[in-house]
Amino acid sequence: MPFHFDFSAAVILWTLTFAAGLVLLVVLFGRDRAARFPWFTASIALLCLRLLVVRLLADRVRPMVWNWTFLTLADLAAALNLAVPVEVARRAFAGARSRNWWLAFLGVTAVGVAATALWGPWPDWSTLTAGTVLADLRLLQMISQKGDFLGAVAAIELGLLVVAFGWRFKAGWRSHTQRIAIGLSVAGLSLLATLATRRIIGAHTVVHTRAQFERIMALQTKIYNANSVIYLAVLLWWIVCLWIDEPGAEKRLTAPAEPGKEIKDGAEAGASGA
Repeated sequence: MPFHFDFSAAVILWTLTFAAGLVLLVVLFGRDRAARFPWFTASIALLCLRLLVVRLLADRVRPMVWNWTFLTLADLAAALNLAVPVEVARRAFAGARSRNWWLAFLGVTAVGVAATALWGPWPDWSTLTAGTVLADLRLLQMISQKGDFLGAVAAIELGLLVVAFGWRFKAGWRSHTQRIAIGLSVAGLSLLATLATRRIIGAHTVVHTRAQFERIMALQTKIYNANSVIYLAVLLWWIVCLWIDEPGAEKRLTAPAEPGKEIKDGAEAGASGA
């Protein structure tokens, strides 16, 4: 008798992504990486929470409650998507001159803000400040969408800078900081490619029949699923890279104390014993 599994691609991707997020949290806390990257850890925890909320509350609560909950979590995720690149950049370029660091930060921010401003369409401001519940929800949606876009651009810029100049500071080859930056940039590229593809399809497609509409919706679903697959691969990349110690970590832990320090510590111990 053939087995039949009634699992859609979306359900399978949700399960694998949620499991990968939980495993990554275990790695972050179990391997003492969470203290070094607290905002990154918080973003992964929020990812798992959002996946759980989507699974448990969708079609089980009133639409208005669902919209407020979903968009509030989306705004929090967008804020963390902006905080994580800053955290990784501070660790990657620790030791850089303060003036150079701030110039690079302002340059990256200017490029990201300009790209976000040019990427439309933007809703009419009057519709966002109408004072109605629908206007408030539209404002939350705009914040999450533009925040995600800005975070993706910042992550791509950070990945390029870390690969190009990180080896001169604290983000050398195979360092955890570099690996996180690379994963962020790949996820950012995937998100921008998804948004661009969706925009192109919407701009060059005219729907005349229901069959055409269903075909376009199926195509968009495949595009979003492809983005989810790439993000799942990024999660697996982080799990493996953050589980493995950085080069030189074992030597730092097992390095013998300096001879002068050993004599000094021994003399202090003898004096305290006397």
